[in-house]
Amino acid sequence: MVEEALAANWPFRFVFHTDGLSARGVTLLKRVQEHKIQTEEVEPGLLASISDTENSQGILAVLDYQPIAVPQAVDFALILDGIREPGNLGTLLRTADAAGVQTVVLAPETVDAFAPKVVRAGTGAHFRLPIQSMDWTQIGELVDSMDLSLCLADTHGKVYWETDFRRPLALVIGGEAEGASEQARKAAKQTVRIPMQGKAESLNAAVAGSILMFEVVRQRNARG
Repeated sequence: MVEEALAANWPFRFVFHTDGLSARGVTLLKRVQEHKIQTEEVEPGLLASISDTENSQGILAVLDYQPIAVPQAVDFALILDGIREPGNLGTLLRTADAAGVQTVVLAPETVDAFAPKVVRAGTGAHFRLPIQSMDWTQIGELVDSMDLSLCLADTHGKVYWETDFRRPLALVIGGEAEGASEQARKAAKQTVRIPMQGKAESLNAAVAGSILMFEVVRQRNARG
């Protein structure tokens, strides 16, 4: 994700330990030094204490977070409600980036968007997406101010391909185990479902969210 960080102009540096560098780490160190990015060698114990992986590459990036401003005009927002699995959240952020979502809102009980496993699964989405954490009062105010229709993914509701996603909307994806919160259900103007032909009771949250986000893309492209 070096290229993404450079393109986003986020201030960052790298810390490493020579003895612990893997072949991939050596290559990465050469690349960042070619970009004149600050590097600092640290003790192996310190590197191990701040690394989230069991087998580190021997080099870590340290970044100063730069919040990305929400566009003044938004017609496609994603609200993630109680997503607790880091891999799912990272995948949803990655898909949101690919689908052209303009802002992502993390409702209460959602895992930290900047947890290491989320960042890895996001593969650079954090450098491009406005990501905000809000309670449901704040979410309601945001949705009203942008005149967005709140659409909740659920096991009940209208079949998603029969739903009009061309209007400005905020798509709500609920958590893996319990689904959407009571606050999300009260706020939703419409619920949509993904019909399943097999015996599975539900879809993974990241899979369901990805299907619905790209249905928005399909419909809006078809309109054009």
